[in-house]
Amino acid sequence: MPITLEAGDVAPEFALPDQDGAVHRLADYRGRVVVLYFYPRDNTPGCTKEACSFRDEYADLASRGVEVLGVSTDSAASHQKFRAQFDLPFPLLVDAGGQVASEYGAWGEKVLYGRTSIGMTRSTFIIGGDGTLLKVWKRARAEGHGEVVRRALDGLGVA
Repeated sequence: MPITLEAGDVAPEFALPDQDGAVHRLADYRGRVVVLYFYPRDNTPGCTKEACSFRDEYADLASRGVEVLGVSTDSAASHQKFRAQFDLPFPLLVDAGGQVASEYGAWGEKVLYGRTSIGMTRSTFIIGGDGTLLKVWKRARAEGHGEVVRRALDGLGVA
C-alpha cells in the first residue's frame, strides 16, 4: 500500500517496543513534536547513513524538544547492536510484522533496480504535538536526511 498520508492528516496511533523492550506510544508524546522515520534494515549502508545523520542532528533536535524515533522490522537485539555500534541516542522501535509501517503506508510493494519486492519504504513523518502530520517524506533520501528534517523543522517554526 503506498503512502497516502499527507500533512494535516491525523497520524496513526502506535505502540511499539524499543531495543530494550520499553513500549513507546504516540499518545505518550502529545505536546511534543515527533520525527518518526521508517527504514529498511539495521546496519546496511543507506540505513546507517540515515541513522547517523539523525545522530549528528540530534543535539539540535532535542534542544527544540523534538523526539526522534526510528522504526524497522529488525529485532530488538539487532537494534541494540546497531545503536551501540553507531552511538545512536534515540530509540529504535521494533515493528516485527510491519503493521505500524503498513498503517503509515511505509510497508508494501516497492521497486528497486527494476525488481519488485515487499518491504519497508524509507519514509519520514513529522508529527505535531496535537498528533497531526506536519510534513511527510514518502521516499526519503538516506544521506543527509537528518539535516533535511532539521531544515524542515526550521521552516515549520519548531524552535
